Amino acid sequence: MKKYLLDSNIFIQAHRMHYPFDVFPSFWNKLIELSDKDLIISIDKVKKELCDNSTQDDLSIWCSQTISDNFFQDSSSCIDKYAEIAVWTSNQTHFQQNAKDEFLSTDLADPWLIAYAIKNDCIIVTHEISQPQRKNRIKIPEPCMHFGVSYITPIQMLRDLNQTL
Repeated sequence: MKKYLLDSNIFIQAHRMHYPFDVFPSFWNKLIELSDKDLIISIDKVKKELCDNSTQDDLSIWCSQTISDNFFQDSSSCIDKYAEIAVWTSNQTHFQQNAKDEFLSTDLADPWLIAYAIKNDCIIVTHEISQPQRKNRIKIPEPCMHFGVSYITPIQMLRDLNQTL
C-alpha cells in the first residue's frame, strides 16, 4: 500500500481554519493514529516550515512534541529527484522567473515533497489544485502531473483509508 505524504498546507489550514486543536482534537488524534500505523508521513522540510517560526503556536508545539519523531522523514536521499525537478522547473517557459525561483528556494518544501514521492512511490496529500494557466506560481499539481505523482485532498485520503473523525 502506498503511503500518503502530507503537505504543509494540510496542517496549516486545519489549524487555522477547519480543525483547530480546541474544537476538533479528533482530527489531530486521527493523524497520530494513521502515523502510528505507518499510513501517513511527511518530510523534514515540512516540519521546518511548521516549526521554524519566531513564535511557537499550538501547531508548532504539536509537530515538535506530539507526533512521532519518525513521522517527518529525512528528504536528503531524494537529491537526485530534486535535481530532476529543478531541471524541469528551469526548462519551463510558461512560468515567470520569480515563480521558478520561489519554487526552488531552499526553504520551500514543495519540490522536496514531489522528489520524496517520486523516490518512495507516495501519494501527496495537499489542498493545492492545478492551475495550469497561472504563470506567477508553480503549484504542486503541475510538476506532479509531469512526473506521474498522484496527489489528492485530505478528505480523499480519509475516504481511501476508510476513516472517519
